Amino acid sequence: MSEQIDYFYTHMSPWAYLGHQDFLRLTKQYQVKVHFRPVALGQVFEQTGGLPLGQRHPARQAYRWIELQRWKEKRQVALNFKPAFFPTNPLPSDLAAVVLQETDGPVGQFSLRVFQAIWAEDKDIGDEQVVSDILLQMGLKAEEVMEKTRDPHILEAFEENKKLAISMGVVGSPAYVLKGEPFWGQDRLDLLEDALRSSRAPYSPL
Repeated sequence: MSEQIDYFYTHMSPWAYLGHQDFLRLTKQYQVKVHFRPVALGQVFEQTGGLPLGQRHPARQAYRWIELQRWKEKRQVALNFKPAFFPTNPLPSDLAAVVLQETDGPVGQFSLRVFQAIWAEDKDIGDEQVVSDILLQMGLKAEEVMEKTRDPHILEAFEENKKLAISMGVVGSPAYVLKGEPFWGQDRLDLLEDALRSSRAPYSPL
């Protein structure tokens, strides 16, 4: 595999969920290595000028609902527009994904199941037991993974994801970075595919 994509996301993001399966198919098709990088999105917002959902102008919040409906139909995925546990603390699931990334585990499939848990099954991914159950259902050593989420090395890797996201120009979730070029939003997957097909030099800020 000659290319790598740095994939920045949080399981709290419906947009990351909407694009996740198509993104995995894309990377498999082009045989691209993925470095899964869960991030503390609120801290990224603080550094890049983003606002939490509740602080955005009503017009932006209203348009978000429209786009969620459009993309649910486009991607053909189950999506609860008002999940029972939103907002919640995604840290247990985000850190478990970091553990799986660091230990060469099935992080892509794990994240898919976490996305489905919050956005389709009304489960609280802020509950460590919910995350453990997902790991167990995948045949993984849940207790061992959850214990590692408290390991200083994992916490450092999670912090490094945030720093790297900011340095790479990431402004939201999901973001895919190919050869230093960021693609923000699951609606940029077509453009990401164009870049994977092309031998062009990456675009850069003017």
